[in-house]
Amino acid sequence: MAKSARTFNASCIAMNPSFFLHLISVSPFSTPKKTSRNRHQPSLPLIFFLSLWSLSALLGICSLAFYTLSHSPIACSSSSPLLFASLSSLFHDSSVPLPPQGPPPNNPNISAAEKDFWSQPDSEGYRPCLRFSLDYRRSSAKISKERRRFLVVVVSGGLNQQRNQIVDAVVIARILEAALVVPVLQVNRIWGDESEFSDIFDLEHFKKTLQSDVRVVSSLPSTHLVPKQSVENQMPFHVSPLWIRARFLHQLNEDGFLILKALDSRLSKNLPPDLQKLRCKVAFHALRFASRVQQVGNQIARRMWIEGPYIAVHLRIEKDVWVRTGCVTGLGDPYDAIIANERRSNPDFLTDRLNMTRPARRLAGLCPLSALEVARFVKALGAPSSARVYIAGGEPFGGRRALQALVDEFPNVATKETLARDGELEPYVNRSSILAAIDYIVSLSSDVFVPSHGGNMGRAMQGHRAYVGHRKYIRPNKRAMIPLLEDGSVSEEEMCRIVRKVHKYSMGQPELRSRKVDRDVLAYPVPECMCKQ
Repeated sequence: MAKSARTFNASCIAMNPSFFLHLISVSPFSTPKKTSRNRHQPSLPLIFFLSLWSLSALLGICSLAFYTLSHSPIACSSSSPLLFASLSSLFHDSSVPLPPQGPPPNNPNISAAEKDFWSQPDSEGYRPCLRFSLDYRRSSAKISKERRRFLVVVVSGGLNQQRNQIVDAVVIARILEAALVVPVLQVNRIWGDESEFSDIFDLEHFKKTLQSDVRVVSSLPSTHLVPKQSVENQMPFHVSPLWIRARFLHQLNEDGFLILKALDSRLSKNLPPDLQKLRCKVAFHALRFASRVQQVGNQIARRMWIEGPYIAVHLRIEKDVWVRTGCVTGLGDPYDAIIANERRSNPDFLTDRLNMTRPARRLAGLCPLSALEVARFVKALGAPSSARVYIAGGEPFGGRRALQALVDEFPNVATKETLARDGELEPYVNRSSILAAIDYIVSLSSDVFVPSHGGNMGRAMQGHRAYVGHRKYIRPNKRAMIPLLEDGSVSEEEMCRIVRKVHKYSMGQPELRSRKVDRDVLAYPVPECMCKQ
């Protein structure tokens, strides 16, 4: 990969950012220095004309470059990513994903199925659209300056579970018209990650982005003493803003602070439009990763992207996933025995459908797809064997053996560990949330994303990919697929036909949140957070 990244086609021009900076500095409003060399300067109209011409040329070059990159095949494909990277350093935020590349250009041998696989869904003109109401903006003047009442929230779980709870914490602070203390990240009992908020997220950006919505402070004032019994951790699921005010407002006014714990899925998914917009603002704008984390993630993403389009697969085959789901690993009896023993030792880890048998769980779509099943699924959808696959997720249970079936079908498999340079990941060895953040960054820039199992990462990626332009997100219909995969009488051709038909409308196209009850706006941002412009 590194070799091809250094390859440069002589027919393309790499634009040096200093060239743009020089042009910008020559503006009709700049005053020439008074030296002995410029006594006989051209007239002011001539300077104005030349400066205007230079700026027009700059805009023309930029427009042409972006139009060419996004609308037409590029003749010198090896150098076009370098050109875009140079331009994006000037015009793009570091947290913005790299653009999808689509089917490889100028390849007469590409099949219709492969071309369709790499093509992006129609976004139908939907764009991010966070227009808060006049009442919301009027009340913001008071809420954003709150200095008497404070909300403290303790969040738990992995990265995306933490993200969800932080989003809800901001919304609850807004509902209660309280200042929010920077959320406390509880040490994860499975991975032992001791990261704090500022280790994972850009704290100053978080505060600045939300400054007109909620006041965010680093700690409680010294005047607020916190007794141990003040922690609230018994909230029911899916509570409304009315319930929150009725339950906590009096206590907050009396004590001046409120401490909430165990927020996961406690706030209703059906909120007023302004609060839905606030959830999107927090998730897709305020929760930017810390600069050093974003930098490592961007570097690894570029090493995948520079070689052409790639698939990101969130492969959920870690040990704790097998323990929690109650499913068989597919690796043989010795591995299944290890999981069974772990489950007996920690019965509270099993979280779903306790009364179902293992085969019933699998047929109901409650088990993760194995590496072999993911390989067959992606191949049936048209992915060529030469496709490059990025595997996101933790250490697979069974190590290399667990991945072998996927590698056999798609040899160009990579992970953050194989793409990282010496020492890049070393500071994060025991920081599972930061490693998950790197996977998140690389997955967001992929042309295609496939989750092998439902969960917080899958839902977060579904919504974020929709928000940045409805990038292809393929959600496997496991209930329809498992019988096909287990039926040896079904030919590969027939299976491909059925799989493509079943998933025709599960490719990341815009879906209205309102079509089904209790849908999360962070997974379905249309229509509250996106509109047609």
